[in-house]
Amino acid sequence: MPTSFASLEPRPTLGPLDGRYAAATAPLLDYFSEAALNRARVLVEVEWFIHLLDGQVLPGGPALGQADRDYLRQVVEGFGPAEIAELATIERETVHDVKAVEYFLRRRLADAAAVLGPGTKLGPDLNPVIHFALTSEDVNSLSYAWVIRGGIRKVWLPAATELAQQLGTMARANADLPMLARTHGQPATPTTLGKELAVTVRRLERQIGQVEKAEYLGKLNGASGTFGAHVAAVPEANWPAISRGFVEKLGLSWNPLTTQIESHDWQAELYSHLARFGRIAHNLATDMWTYISLGYFSQARGQGTVGSSTMPHKVNPIRFENAEANLEISAALFDTLAATLVTSRLQRDLTDSTTQRNIGVAVGHSLLAIDNLRRGLAGLDINPVPIAADLVDNPEVLAEPIQSAMRAAAIAGIPGMDDPYERLKELTRGRRVTLDEIHEFIAGLGLPPDVTLRLRELSPASYTGLAARLVADYL
Repeated sequence: MPTSFASLEPRPTLGPLDGRYAAATAPLLDYFSEAALNRARVLVEVEWFIHLLDGQVLPGGPALGQADRDYLRQVVEGFGPAEIAELATIERETVHDVKAVEYFLRRRLADAAAVLGPGTKLGPDLNPVIHFALTSEDVNSLSYAWVIRGGIRKVWLPAATELAQQLGTMARANADLPMLARTHGQPATPTTLGKELAVTVRRLERQIGQVEKAEYLGKLNGASGTFGAHVAAVPEANWPAISRGFVEKLGLSWNPLTTQIESHDWQAELYSHLARFGRIAHNLATDMWTYISLGYFSQARGQGTVGSSTMPHKVNPIRFENAEANLEISAALFDTLAATLVTSRLQRDLTDSTTQRNIGVAVGHSLLAIDNLRRGLAGLDINPVPIAADLVDNPEVLAEPIQSAMRAAAIAGIPGMDDPYERLKELTRGRRVTLDEIHEFIAGLGLPPDVTLRLRELSPASYTGLAARLVADYL
């Protein structure tokens, strides 16, 4: 019987983000792994413990010393492999992730006297303060908001910004490089390579701006959002103010009106922005793939890879193809997250629990795609010869400026300018024309000499309008 891979150590991975592509997605482990989520839960419980005692919210509760606070916060800072394993052992007994954190911290209170000496206020008699009046969703709401904010701000946003900046550098460097535009896949009004790249840069930057403005909401109001347990235990305390102060101290936005769970609307909004960024980046990947297939770019620089197992001449655009696939996966996951998380039956169901555990997968595929795009762009060299040849081979694109000049002449009262569109259509549609034929047509129109000269001096390579200026002025 074949060896069971499940018995191997280290165990093989089911997903490529933790296997083949682990190096590209490793920075996300500090935010979206189960260990990172548990560390955030420990942080929330520790800070709530300190918040209650420092604020003298609980009658009879002791005032903590700085050494006590430092000890508790070091539990969070020192949360490493041994603590991860310990917490996992506790959770196998509790079969409840947040309750396991409570018992984990009870052990730390029991150890405090041995570490800090007799002067500490910490000890088992303060066990009731841990998880005081909290529901697990108070902890989870704040923990998820904490790790998502960190992962997006510290990892995803820098990577996305670097991609936009890299593409922006390419756009500015090629702002005046003429290129045949293709609308509907057909030769169209010439543009510049830089201007077309700048369009994508602007689109990406707009979505980055939306993500930068994202709000990360958290709640702390009990089992059904009423502060019921809080008021029953300590009725004289201003619990909404205490809750708000705590949530905002964590750097999050306070949601005062919730069911047992925070409603997750902010997550749906964030994932929509991330998915839209990805779809724009997907458009970049497919366009770059097409430009490579047209010969506008070569991929020789920095490759050193096998393009084909049998065709030595090939260098495949794998970075852009991998980016496509990963962006499609991430967009599908972000869409599912956004659609699922905004719905919870009555005051609570558990669909969000499993769903939120896949946030890191969605962000991971997005980050991997960004990495592929950046590496793909870095490996490109521009091929000016085929770019110029496409312009030379399609002089019919000058039909547009000619018929527009004829329209302007007709408005100015110059005779013989009837039906300019139809006349140019008859000259150019369905047949190949030469630049000489176009010049001959211009000469026979009877336009004013300055207009005739201006049109005769036009070529597909010079007919780029304000493309270069648009890049300079608006990127």
